[in-house]
Amino acid sequence: MGTRRDFLTLAAYAAGGLALSPLVACAQDATSPMPPVRPPAPGTIATRPIPATGETLPVIGMGTSGSLDVGGSPEERAPLHEVLRLFVASGATLIDTAPTYGRSEPVLGELMAAAGNRDRIFVATKLSGVTGRDEGLAQFAGSLRDLKTDKVELLQVHNLRDTDTQFAVIQSLKEQGKVRYSGLTHFQEGAQADLAAAMRRLKPDFVQINYSPVTRGAEREVLPLAQEMGIAVIINRAFEDGRLFGQVKDKPLPGWAADVGADSWGQLFLKFVLSHPAVTVVIPATSKPKHQVDNLKAGVSPFLDATQRDALVAALA
Repeated sequence: MGTRRDFLTLAAYAAGGLALSPLVACAQDATSPMPPVRPPAPGTIATRPIPATGETLPVIGMGTSGSLDVGGSPEERAPLHEVLRLFVASGATLIDTAPTYGRSEPVLGELMAAAGNRDRIFVATKLSGVTGRDEGLAQFAGSLRDLKTDKVELLQVHNLRDTDTQFAVIQSLKEQGKVRYSGLTHFQEGAQADLAAAMRRLKPDFVQINYSPVTRGAEREVLPLAQEMGIAVIINRAFEDGRLFGQVKDKPLPGWAADVGADSWGQLFLKFVLSHPAVTVVIPATSKPKHQVDNLKAGVSPFLDATQRDALVAALA
């Protein structure tokens, strides 16, 4: 995750699947003994409903862009097996990927197959960079093959590319039982007016958008519209691709962090996002077990009140 530093040893994994990678905000000497990393207990991460059905999702999900785009060596894969194990052990479910995220889809498929936990994961993928019905269907078939599954929980039109045609493909796949939910995504504030227009026109089950303490454009239209229309919201780029950690590198945590159960800046950033009532789930990406645990801990309530939200924004100014 961008500016976080990691010191991983394969010996630690062999001995017990432990990660020795401290957060930048609380870095320790790489040779110092570290306690085992443990995710929150199942049932302690908050859940929120998908408005279309009432099905609930844990509020912490997992992104895969960059983090799962790796080769097949044991050195590269060992941390990822642990990242997935910790995620599932906590009761978290939603993993977001795309066929254009390098090797992320086939790697995720291999990780799930090795762990035998596909039935415990809410897979969200995308129709990405394609044009026309045939290209969309062909790409989805490739995603199923790479993910080693016969259906996915959520299929999204990625970045509003060929939106109406690809959304019609998704609706057709829903009717066939190969997809449970439909979605639209983007990752830039400049696209939010177009995204809002597409939400009104197509009425997706999910929308995915960028949102953080320093990028709050989604509060103007997309988030209120999602509440009004009953659309679930997935948040990407909550850490601004790691840049937020650089802004707090030498700053101590605020005293009120303990009031919301946070012991890292990363948890505060995620709790800020989750404190907006329109947000269903946030999807930080990581290939580091220690960071996965940190992310998961952010899903345990309470979240931030209005005063704490303002204080966090001010700390990043």
